[in-house]
Amino acid sequence: MTAAQSQPADLIINASWIIPVVPAATVLNDHSVVVKDKQIIALCPQSEIIRFRAAETVNLPNHALIPGLVNAHGHSAMALMRGIGDDLPLMQWLEKCIWPLEQEFVSREFVQQGSSLAMAEMIMSGTTTFADMYFFPDEIGKVAQQARMRVQLASPVLDFPTAWAQDAEEYISKATRLHDDFRNSEFVNTAFGPHAPYTVSDEPLEKIAMLAEELDVPVHIHLHETAQEIKDALAHHGRRPLQRLADLGLLGPRLLCIHATQLESNEMQLLSEQGASVIHCPESNLKLASGYCEVARLHEQSVNVALGTDGGASNNDLDMFGEMQTAALLAKAVAADASALPAHETLAMATINGARALGMEASIGSLEVGKLADLTAVDLDHINTWPLHNPLSHLVYSAHASQVSHVWCGGQALLVNGELQSMDLALVRQHAANWQQAMQNKSFNEP
Repeated sequence: MTAAQSQPADLIINASWIIPVVPAATVLNDHSVVVKDKQIIALCPQSEIIRFRAAETVNLPNHALIPGLVNAHGHSAMALMRGIGDDLPLMQWLEKCIWPLEQEFVSREFVQQGSSLAMAEMIMSGTTTFADMYFFPDEIGKVAQQARMRVQLASPVLDFPTAWAQDAEEYISKATRLHDDFRNSEFVNTAFGPHAPYTVSDEPLEKIAMLAEELDVPVHIHLHETAQEIKDALAHHGRRPLQRLADLGLLGPRLLCIHATQLESNEMQLLSEQGASVIHCPESNLKLASGYCEVARLHEQSVNVALGTDGGASNNDLDMFGEMQTAALLAKAVAADASALPAHETLAMATINGARALGMEASIGSLEVGKLADLTAVDLDHINTWPLHNPLSHLVYSAHASQVSHVWCGGQALLVNGELQSMDLALVRQHAANWQQAMQNKSFNEP
């Protein structure tokens, strides 16, 4: 075949292993991904790559190529609070540390610079799409567009005032305006983010249910996160939180139940029947001693379970490789079954399941022809991933985020040989240092 006869492309990536996630547990040896106009147009053996000619070819002889990771829950600007308020239970952590800290420091500048720090960390550890619930979400959207990574902004809703809004009505109004502002964005879409059943009353939740259906957007909510939450809900509402949401019209395919460490068998069945997703944040749950999400039982009920890091103040990193390893190991311990949550299912939680939860599975989450070219390359030529008996296993049980060498979003390079392409790392670091200086004399660790 001559050059004139070959099919034009923008990018060809040749890798030792391609793990497309769909079909499940597939590992393709010595294959290539071909990209044109931001999409994957071919996935083929390297011996057949002569059929294409590309403006750029990247050879990755020691790498596994996977879909860009999807971090399905976080609070990006809270990366500026990492290491503050450690080793405390959830409500004490919130009431004595985080909420006072936010009251004093959260502003547009704080969110813009904090989310920049988080996005730089996520790109450098292989994440191309994330869901975010935090104040000034419009600033987070702007940063994501500049960084050229994807975000779903779960615009927060609470009953009480913050720097972002004064009451539930204003939060909801701003959420709908945010939806309009980013309606045509390539990188940003929106959702409603009622914080939790204990911080949002019935009337706003009913309104969110109606608007979410009207706008066809997801609803993210912290749900069944601790045993105390369940106890308080029974005392105040006479119902467990999930039943309350069901009664208010929120339970359905748009609902993302974040944490879900306190689910009974009938509730798992209800989630399955209604098509809701669970967002599992194992490291945050462990750090705050909130409980264990029973992933194996949820899988048995065919509930879609995705993976998130939560915020940088309760994790304390945004490393999805660490999250995968923790999720896989914890699932086995909780289920008392070494076969629970094998590596390929864990990787699916961090990719296609996350995309499905966010309503984006048609375009991202797996390496398939016609999907957007969101890709992460992991260099497996490191001592902790020798010998290479099983690259899929290594990605979950052995690899470190520092082994991520390249990241593409829509075929555009965000990371090349470990170097950020769409963000100024020196500026991100300077801003982080400035906030450290501003907050260093504040003591929020005491009970």
